[in-house]
Amino acid sequence: MSEEIKVIVFSLGNEEYGVEVEKVKTIERVQHLTRVPKTPTFVKGVMNLRGIVVPVIDLRGRFSLEETGYTESTRIIVVSVDELEVGMLVDSANDVIDVNTDTISDPPEIVGGIKAKYLRGVARVGEKRLLVLLNLREVLNKGEIIQLEHLEE
Repeated sequence: MSEEIKVIVFSLGNEEYGVEVEKVKTIERVQHLTRVPKTPTFVKGVMNLRGIVVPVIDLRGRFSLEETGYTESTRIIVVSVDELEVGMLVDSANDVIDVNTDTISDPPEIVGGIKAKYLRGVARVGEKRLLVLLNLREVLNKGEIIQLEHLEE
C-alpha cells in the first residue's frame, strides 16, 4: 500500500536531497559555531540553539564533497535521530514536498560520490526530478555520535 511522506528538500551543489519532515526540528541561518578540537574535519563545531548545545556537521565534508564557503542561502538543518540533535550544514533548503513511498527505489552503490550506506533511496518526483533521500542513522554514524556526545559533558 502506498503512502506519502513529507520531505524537506535541500541541495548540495547540483544535487537535491531530502530528509523526512518528522526528523527535522528546525532550519536555521548559519550562526556562530564554536570549533571543537580533536573532531573529524566535517564536524564544524557546536552552536547554541535556544539554550541547547547542538553539534554541527558539514554534509559536504561528511560525504567527501568539495567544501565551499557559506552563502546567503546556506542553512543549518537541525535533525533529531535517536534523541540526538545534530545540525547539518547544507547549501540551501528549498522546499517541502510529498513523496509517494512507491516512487522510492533502493539507492545505487554511489550517487554523486556519496556511498549507498548514507542513502535511504532515490525518489522520483514528477517526470524528471530525482531526490536522494538520506539515511540519517548512517549520516550521523554512532561511532562519531558517541565522539560528539562527549562534547556536551
